[in-house]
Amino acid sequence: MIIRFDTRSFNKTMNNVVEYSYGFIDGIEKGKKVFLDKLGRQVIEALGQYIDINAKANPKALHHIYEWYRVGSPAARLFDIDYVVNKNGLSLFSNFRQSQTVSADSTEPFYNKAQIMELGKTVVIKPKSGGVLRFESGGETVYTKRRVVVRNPGGNDVQGSYEQVFDEFMLKYFRQSFIRASGLYDYIKKPVAYKRNIRAGAKQGRSKGISTGFTWIANARIGVE
Repeated sequence: MIIRFDTRSFNKTMNNVVEYSYGFIDGIEKGKKVFLDKLGRQVIEALGQYIDINAKANPKALHHIYEWYRVGSPAARLFDIDYVVNKNGLSLFSNFRQSQTVSADSTEPFYNKAQIMELGKTVVIKPKSGGVLRFESGGETVYTKRRVVVRNPGGNDVQGSYEQVFDEFMLKYFRQSFIRASGLYDYIKKPVAYKRNIRAGAKQGRSKGISTGFTWIANARIGVE
Protein backbone atom coordinates (compact mmCIF):
# COMPACT_ATOMS: atom_id res chain seq x y z
CA MET A 1 0.00 0.00 0.00
CA ILE A 2 1.36 3.37 -0.99
CA ILE A 3 0.15 6.63 0.63
CA ARG A 4 1.05 9.92 -0.91
CA PHE A 5 0.63 13.34 0.73
CA ASP A 6 0.28 16.47 -1.36
CA THR A 7 2.39 18.98 0.58
CA ARG A 8 2.11 21.79 -1.91
CA SER A 9 -0.75 23.49 -0.05
CA PHE A 10 0.97 23.00 3.31
CA ASN A 11 4.26 24.41 2.00
CA LYS A 12 2.51 27.42 0.51
CA THR A 13 0.76 28.14 3.81
CA MET A 14 4.00 27.84 5.79
CA ASN A 15 5.88 30.04 3.34
CA ASN A 16 3.13 32.64 3.63
CA VAL A 17 3.36 32.53 7.43
CA VAL A 18 7.12 33.09 7.24
CA GLU A 19 6.67 35.92 4.75
CA TYR A 20 3.92 37.38 6.93
CA SER A 21 6.34 37.43 9.88
CA TYR A 22 9.07 39.15 7.88
CA GLY A 23 6.51 41.56 6.49
CA PHE A 24 5.32 42.39 10.00
CA ILE A 25 8.84 43.47 10.93
CA ASP A 26 9.16 45.50 7.72
CA GLY A 27 5.81 47.14 8.45
CA ILE A 28 7.03 48.18 11.89
CA GLU A 29 10.09 49.74 10.29
CA LYS A 30 7.89 51.65 7.85
CA GLY A 31 5.64 52.89 10.65
CA LYS A 32 8.47 53.80 13.00
CA LYS A 33 8.50 57.47 11.97
CA VAL A 34 4.78 57.81 12.72
CA PHE A 35 5.32 56.11 16.07
CA LEU A 36 8.32 58.27 17.03
CA ASP A 37 6.48 61.43 16.04
CA LYS A 38 3.61 60.49 18.34
CA LEU A 39 6.05 59.53 21.09
CA GLY A 40 7.89 62.84 20.72
CA ARG A 41 4.70 64.86 21.19
CA GLN A 42 3.77 62.93 24.30
CA VAL A 43 7.24 63.08 25.82
CA ILE A 44 7.64 66.85 25.48
CA GLU A 45 4.20 67.35 27.01
CA ALA A 46 5.07 65.08 29.94
CA LEU A 47 8.50 66.69 30.31
CA GLY A 48 6.99 70.18 30.46
CA GLN A 49 4.58 69.07 33.17
CA TYR A 50 7.43 67.39 35.06
CA ILE A 51 9.46 70.62 35.03
CA ASP A 52 6.46 72.68 36.16
CA ILE A 53 5.84 70.36 39.11
CA ASN A 54 9.49 70.45 40.14
CA ALA A 55 9.55 74.24 39.84
CA LYS A 56 6.60 74.60 42.18
CA ALA A 57 8.27 72.25 44.64
CA ASN A 58 11.65 73.97 44.41
CA PRO A 59 11.20 77.57 43.20
CA LYS A 60 14.64 78.64 44.47
CA ALA A 61 16.26 76.41 41.86
CA LEU A 62 13.90 76.91 38.91
CA HIS A 63 12.37 80.39 39.24
CA HIS A 64 14.60 81.67 36.42
CA ILE A 65 12.87 79.65 33.70
CA TYR A 66 9.51 81.40 34.24
CA GLU A 67 8.28 84.95 34.06
CA TRP A 68 8.56 86.89 37.31
CA TYR A 69 6.27 85.67 40.12
CA ARG A 70 4.73 82.87 38.00
CA VAL A 71 6.98 79.91 38.80
CA GLY A 72 5.55 76.61 37.61
CA SER A 73 2.91 78.13 35.33
CA PRO A 74 2.84 76.54 31.83
CA ALA A 75 1.76 79.90 30.38
CA ALA A 76 4.80 81.64 31.90
CA ARG A 77 7.53 79.27 30.73
CA LEU A 78 10.75 80.78 29.44
CA PHE A 79 11.75 77.52 27.77
CA ASP A 80 10.63 75.62 24.70
CA ILE A 81 11.00 71.88 24.25
CA ASP A 82 10.87 70.29 20.83
CA TYR A 83 11.96 67.11 19.08
CA VAL A 84 13.17 65.80 15.74
CA VAL A 85 12.78 62.35 14.23
CA ASN A 86 15.68 61.18 12.09
CA LYS A 87 17.42 57.97 11.06
CA ASN A 88 18.94 57.68 14.51
CA GLY A 89 15.59 57.83 16.29
CA LEU A 90 14.08 60.57 18.43
CA SER A 91 16.05 63.56 19.73
CA LEU A 92 14.80 66.20 22.16
CA PHE A 93 16.17 69.73 22.48
CA SER A 94 15.34 72.89 24.35
CA ASN A 95 15.76 76.65 23.91
CA PHE A 96 15.18 79.60 26.22
CA ARG A 97 12.76 82.44 25.51
CA GLN A 98 13.31 86.08 26.38
CA SER A 99 11.48 87.39 29.42
CA GLN A 100 8.86 90.07 28.80
CA THR A 101 7.93 90.96 32.39
CA VAL A 102 9.51 93.35 34.90
CA SER A 103 10.54 92.51 38.45
CA ALA A 104 9.44 94.64 41.39
CA ASP A 105 12.88 96.26 41.76
CA SER A 106 13.41 97.08 38.09
CA THR A 107 11.97 99.20 35.31
CA GLU A 108 13.08 97.02 32.39
CA PRO A 109 12.63 93.32 31.58
CA PHE A 110 15.60 91.05 32.26
CA TYR A 111 15.34 89.71 28.73
CA ASN A 112 17.78 86.80 28.84
CA LYS A 113 17.38 85.96 32.49
CA ALA A 114 16.66 82.25 31.93
CA GLN A 115 19.82 81.62 29.94
CA ILE A 116 22.06 83.93 31.99
CA MET A 117 20.96 82.46 35.32
CA GLU A 118 21.09 78.88 34.06
CA LEU A 119 24.68 79.38 32.92
CA GLY A 120 25.64 81.36 36.02
CA LYS A 121 26.91 84.33 34.02
CA THR A 122 28.00 87.50 35.75
CA VAL A 123 25.81 90.51 34.98
CA VAL A 124 27.14 94.07 34.80
CA ILE A 125 24.55 96.82 35.17
CA LYS A 126 25.54 100.33 34.07
CA PRO A 127 23.53 103.53 34.54
CA LYS A 128 22.51 105.37 31.41
CA SER A 129 24.68 108.32 30.50
CA GLY A 130 24.40 110.85 33.31
CA GLY A 131 21.93 108.62 35.14
CA VAL A 132 21.84 106.89 38.50
CA LEU A 133 21.14 103.29 39.41
CA ARG A 134 18.58 102.64 42.10
CA PHE A 135 18.14 99.26 43.78
CA GLU A 136 17.32 97.60 47.08
CA SER A 137 20.09 96.05 49.17
CA GLY A 138 19.71 94.75 52.70
CA GLY A 139 16.35 96.45 53.07
CA GLU A 140 17.74 99.83 52.06
CA THR A 141 17.41 101.82 48.86
CA VAL A 142 20.78 102.43 47.22
CA TYR A 143 21.60 105.07 44.61
CA THR A 144 24.85 104.98 42.66
CA LYS A 145 26.41 106.30 39.48
CA ARG A 146 28.82 103.39 39.33
CA ARG A 147 28.27 100.15 37.54
CA VAL A 148 26.99 97.22 39.61
CA VAL A 149 28.41 93.73 39.16
CA VAL A 150 26.10 90.83 40.05
CA ARG A 151 28.16 87.66 40.28
CA ASN A 152 25.30 85.23 40.68
CA PRO A 153 22.01 86.84 39.60
CA GLY A 154 19.93 83.71 40.06
CA GLY A 155 21.15 82.64 43.48
CA ASN A 156 23.22 79.66 44.59
CA ASP A 157 20.64 77.02 43.67
CA VAL A 158 19.94 78.12 40.11
CA GLN A 159 22.98 77.43 37.94
CA GLY A 160 22.49 74.26 35.88
CA SER A 161 19.21 73.38 37.59
CA TYR A 162 17.15 73.32 34.38
CA GLU A 163 19.60 70.96 32.71
CA GLN A 164 19.58 68.81 35.83
CA VAL A 165 15.79 68.38 35.95
CA PHE A 166 15.73 67.81 32.16
CA ASP A 167 18.29 65.01 32.47
CA GLU A 168 16.54 63.61 35.54
CA PHE A 169 13.34 63.19 33.55
CA MET A 170 15.05 61.41 30.66
CA LEU A 171 17.36 59.19 32.71
CA LYS A 172 14.99 58.28 35.55
CA TYR A 173 11.32 59.17 35.10
CA PHE A 174 11.11 58.32 31.39
CA ARG A 175 12.72 54.91 31.81
CA GLN A 176 11.18 53.95 35.14
CA SER A 177 7.71 55.49 35.02
CA PHE A 178 6.65 57.08 31.73
CA ILE A 179 7.01 54.00 29.53
CA ARG A 180 4.88 51.92 31.90
CA ALA A 181 2.39 54.61 32.92
CA SER A 182 1.77 55.53 29.28
CA GLY A 183 0.78 51.95 28.45
CA LEU A 184 3.60 51.70 25.92
CA TYR A 185 5.45 48.92 27.74
CA ASP A 186 2.47 46.58 27.76
CA TYR A 187 1.55 47.47 24.18
CA ILE A 188 5.00 46.67 22.79
CA LYS A 189 5.34 43.58 24.97
CA LYS A 190 2.16 42.02 23.58
CA PRO A 191 1.77 42.56 19.80
CA VAL A 192 -1.74 41.11 19.71
CA ALA A 193 -2.27 42.38 16.17
CA TYR A 194 0.31 39.89 14.91
CA LYS A 195 -1.60 36.93 16.38
CA ARG A 196 -5.00 38.31 15.38
CA ASN A 197 -4.02 38.54 11.71
CA ILE A 198 -1.88 35.43 11.34
CA ARG A 199 -4.68 33.45 9.66
CA ALA A 200 -5.02 36.15 7.02
CA GLY A 201 -1.23 36.25 6.80
CA ALA A 202 -1.17 32.52 6.04
CA LYS A 203 -3.20 33.32 2.92
CA GLN A 204 -1.82 36.71 1.88
CA GLY A 205 1.77 36.47 3.08
CA ARG A 206 4.13 39.43 3.12
CA SER A 207 1.66 42.15 2.11
CA LYS A 208 -0.58 41.35 5.09
CA GLY A 209 2.43 41.35 7.39
CA ILE A 210 3.53 44.79 6.23
CA SER A 211 0.09 46.34 6.66
CA THR A 212 -0.38 44.70 10.06
CA GLY A 213 3.01 45.75 11.36
CA PHE A 214 2.61 49.33 10.13
CA THR A 215 -0.85 49.73 11.64
CA TRP A 216 0.20 48.15 14.94
CA ILE A 217 3.18 50.42 15.57
CA ALA A 218 1.56 53.55 14.12
CA ASN A 219 -1.49 53.13 16.38
CA ALA A 220 0.52 52.48 19.53
CA ARG A 221 -1.21 53.87 22.62
CA ILE A 222 1.01 56.50 24.22
CA GLY A 223 -0.17 58.85 26.90
CA VAL A 224 -0.22 59.25 30.66
CA GLU A 225 -3.71 59.65 32.04
